[in-house]
Amino acid sequence: MSDRLFGIHGAALEIRSQRMGVLGSNIANAATPGYKARDVDFSAALQARLGGAESARAADSAIQYRVPTMASLDGNTVEMSTEQAAFAENAVAYTATLNFLRGRVETVTRAIRGE
Repeated sequence: MSDRLFGIHGAALEIRSQRMGVLGSNIANAATPGYKARDVDFSAALQARLGGAESARAADSAIQYRVPTMASLDGNTVEMSTEQAAFAENAVAYTATLNFLRGRVETVTRAIRGE
């Protein structure tokens, strides 16, 4: 029922949430020697999710290692400016998707009440 009610937005919210976790992990490990920064390819994860994959598997299958612009001597590929920009972009998209879903729920609630 939720797929018919929310369309792709429910799946998009799950994937954006998982991407937020991956990006947060990158930021948390910015000083860890040898840590390889990762990101979730949102388009690939959404296509996998819409193709029937479970949300966790869809995001896991779309994880890619980030290629650094400037190599670090300790092997860490986290670039804070890149990670912060990606995190902020994802947070805005997450909020927009959440607001859309909130509006959809409010519309259904009003319809049920007969308003």
